[in-house]
Amino acid sequence: MSNIVYIATSLDGYIADKHNNIDWLHDIPNPDGSDLGFSQFMSRIDALVMGRNTLEKVLSFDCDWPYSKPVFVLSNTMTSVPAGYEDKVFLVNGELNAIVKELNEKGFKNLYIDGGVTIQNFLKQDLIDELIITTIPVLLGGGISLFGELSEPLKFKHSQSKPMLDCIVQNHFIRER
Repeated sequence: MSNIVYIATSLDGYIADKHNNIDWLHDIPNPDGSDLGFSQFMSRIDALVMGRNTLEKVLSFDCDWPYSKPVFVLSNTMTSVPAGYEDKVFLVNGELNAIVKELNEKGFKNLYIDGGVTIQNFLKQDLIDELIITTIPVLLGGGISLFGELSEPLKFKHSQSKPMLDCIVQNHFIRER
């Protein structure tokens, strides 16, 4: 069972700019349309866990629903999923440990954890086992930070670095417990 983060950040550690935009992610030339390992990563996971804000951001994209796995949305305010997504999106709330345990018991062993606040809350409770972070060579100077404050350090072991598209680097870290 693993809780895995797969995300891109700016050089200064932001996942969105000061206006909550992520357009800068698409400034890197990608003439072959590489998914930068996303399909391979998705083959490893059983379901996604994200917050309401991340769901709203994904729904705002001008594309088809990008996930073939169930998406569990953490929200204390949503009472129903958007129309047309009832078989794709499922609402959950409560303590993160209990949610993870329940999802694991339902057979969702490897979870993709996505969204700034969600990732930070999982880290605060030491519930992240792997971090896969793709660094985009841009300084945003502010925005939504990937990492927040922790009560104590969490140690990770660097396991792999992959240069991609001649200008970005994807780093893989494993939690040391």
